Amino acid sequence: MSALGSVRQGQESAFPREEYDARQTAVRAELARRGIDVMIVTGPENIFYLTGQQTPGYYTFQALLLPVEGDATFIVRRLEYFNFIANTFIPDAIVYDDGTDPVSLLVDVVGQRGWGSKRVAIDKRGWFLPIAVYEALSARLGNVLDAAGVVETFRAVKSPLEIEKLATAATYVDAGLRAGMAAVKAGATENDLVAAMMGAAIAAGSEYVGMEPLVSSGPRSGVPHGTWRRRRIQDGDPAFLEMAACHDRYHAALMRSAWVGAVPKAAVDMMAVCQDALSAAIDAIRPGETCESVHAACQEVIDKAGYTDAFKKRTGYSVGISFAPDWGEGGILSLYTGVTTLLKPGMVFHMPPALRIYGEFTVGVSETVVVTETGCRVLGSVDRALLRVA
Repeated sequence: MSALGSVRQGQESAFPREEYDARQTAVRAELARRGIDVMIVTGPENIFYLTGQQTPGYYTFQALLLPVEGDATFIVRRLEYFNFIANTFIPDAIVYDDGTDPVSLLVDVVGQRGWGSKRVAIDKRGWFLPIAVYEALSARLGNVLDAAGVVETFRAVKSPLEIEKLATAATYVDAGLRAGMAAVKAGATENDLVAAMMGAAIAAGSEYVGMEPLVSSGPRSGVPHGTWRRRRIQDGDPAFLEMAACHDRYHAALMRSAWVGAVPKAAVDMMAVCQDALSAAIDAIRPGETCESVHAACQEVIDKAGYTDAFKKRTGYSVGISFAPDWGEGGILSLYTGVTTLLKPGMVFHMPPALRIYGEFTVGVSETVVVTETGCRVLGSVDRALLRVA
């Protein structure tokens, strides 16, 4: 029997080989333009984009070595090797065992491939590049160049195949939010809401997500990025629900709000502003506009309503490939002041305008939106209204 058993190259790949070949070709051209001979890629999102490799075991060292000329090489822990074979079409893997120093192995591979005298680069701002690893590489390879943003430039604009996956993920998140909203009632706990949300999204098809749902109720909902802690919902309480779902590592996200019993006028007014701000931002999306112009459209609605101090954040952020700790690609593109990047067809954003009285309540609403040739396409289908539960 083969050492691979019945595992076949690329059998679980998210895309056909041609998609990865095209991505690598485009990135190699950009490397050449920047004067880089070899790029070391360590971030799981960028690795997935270029190869299809995906594993929850990215907490151990993995690296793609992509030269401008010649074949790519992958360094991977032995436990992940079969995962690598199943998910990628790259035959050249250097496997290391537990107890081996993978950084030393990488340096040795660079030397063996004749790249020691080449211009080698790595993304110095990557989330998954520990300081100790970078310092060890710099000490042994010399002047390591910065490849920050090389892959992200291409990830910002999704291919038709990527958009299909995002649209599928959006159906999962729709199912999750509908179930979560249906679970909102006096006597239910925040945990009940999350169990309903995640259960429905997973039953619909979602895989594990890059970040947990953000669910809170009552005064807890007035704390940004708070999430479930067993609190029991009472009459008169708000409930705030936000989640993502995932299809082949592509994430779509959605935010909705609910209230049990009588809704205070302040919450009604703020929710109306959130809905108007989201609509204004969506209407502003079209190719050729800037990221900051979309934010300006949202901010203008909020400012005119007098809630400027309650909205001190970006209007939205890029979504696509994600691993923990985030479901977004906010490090690639944000819809915010000063971001003058032009919108292009294929860019995808999660846009979550929310307003809060800190320590009392939050209301908000969001959509995941694809930039099209003439405007945009909203992927979600859940009603945007504040759900009022008797």
